[in-house]
This record gives sequence, structure tokens and C-alpha cells, in this order.
Amino acid sequence: MYNPFSLEGKHILVTGASSGIGQSTAIECSRLGARLFITGRNEERLLETYSLLEGRGHLYLCADLTDERQLDELVSKVDRLDGLVNNAGITKTVPTQFINKKDLGEVLGINTVSPILLTQKFLKKKKLLQGSSVVFTCSISGVSCGVLGNVLYSVSKAAIHGFVKNAALDLASKKIRVNAVCPGMIDTDILSAGIISKEQLEVEKGKYPMKRFGSPEEVAYGIIFLLSDASSFTTGTALVIDGGFTLQ
Repeated sequence: MYNPFSLEGKHILVTGASSGIGQSTAIECSRLGARLFITGRNEERLLETYSLLEGRGHLYLCADLTDERQLDELVSKVDRLDGLVNNAGITKTVPTQFINKKDLGEVLGINTVSPILLTQKFLKKKKLLQGSSVVFTCSISGVSCGVLGNVLYSVSKAAIHGFVKNAALDLASKKIRVNAVCPGMIDTDILSAGIISKEQLEVEKGKYPMKRFGSPEEVAYGIIFLLSDASSFTTGTALVIDGGFTLQ
């Protein structure tokens, strides 16, 4: 059956695959025929994702991407890639007047420095094949809006937004595409951890024209579009997946 979004035969690495958007992306990619390399810091949760993958030949690689030695080991264990999904990330609520070097280094290290270095290392080793696609999980808060106390996360994603545009130009001659997805609020484990009260969540939902948050699968489908040959003329762009939030 004809399917321009097929990932059949493609080798794809997904970081932050142990939960949320990363987990959904890995699962959906496997359903579309890709061979997956998945990575995360929590081996138990990573194994859970691995057990949910369809097809054969997948590999899970537990790694802390802020450790450059582990980055190098990860790259060495991957033979080739048709797709790289830089999804791993953290958030930390810190008002501007209370920012400190430690928190700034932690958030930028995981959200910005690690994915950029990982991409560079795969390029240097020539393991990102011609025609491959690199996708970053960015955020509307890094591009279109701000949130109280969200300055560190927003800065880290704004930097990725700038990287995507410039890397897309640098790599166009190699037939490698670089794009991002920019989700709004997504219903992940973070929302059920008690960090945000149910009342606060209902208020936030009311700010969305569709009166709900997105699901990890809905972001995964956008990532799959950017990984697939259906987006072969798309590079340097940020696909907004926010239920219309930034239209207001």
C-alpha cells in the first residue's frame, strides 16, 4: 500500500525515548517500519519503551548525553542513521532574579549543548547519510511566547531554534535536512506528577482554543512527517503543534 510517510528500512535514533514524546515517537516509528536506536538515562524505563517497539533489530543504549565520553560511545555503537530525533530535555522553574550558574548550566547542557554535540559527532563520523533528516523537539516557548518562571527552558529552546535554521543551510549541500517541532502543552508524566495542581491545569487548558492539551502521539506524528520522504522539500522550519495556542 502506498504510504509517503513510511519509514521502512530507515535507521532512526530517538533520544529521551524512555517517556513522553520520545517514547511515543520511537513506538510510532517502529510501526512504520523503522529500525530504532533508543537512548535515555533511566534503563528501566528505556527497557519498557524497547518492549513496546514493533519489528526486529532495535537497540537500546542507556546514556547520559551530558557526558561527552558517553556521547562518543553512543555514536560508536550506531552504524548509520537516516533519521536523528533530538528529543531529550528537562525543564526547571526558576524566576529570572533567582537564576544561578548551576541551573543555567544544567538546563542548557541537556536541552541545547548535548543535542548539538550529538548531531555534530554523527556528522563528523559520516554516519548521517545523504538524504537523512534531523529533528529537534523545540517548544512554542522558545519561539513564540513566554511563561512565568520558564526562562531557562525558553532560552534553551530558543537557542535550538536558531541552530536548526543555520544548520539547515550548512547541511543542505549534503542533502541532510534539519527541522524542529514546537509543541504547546503536552499531556505527559510531568502533568501527572503533582507539580502543577489540577485547578492550575484546568485554567491552562482553558487558554487553548481546542480546550485540551496535546498528546505525545500527536507530536510524534509531526516528527514522523519530518523524518519521512513526505517532507523531502522541508528544511530549516519549526512545525508548531499547539492546538492553536499561539494564534491568540
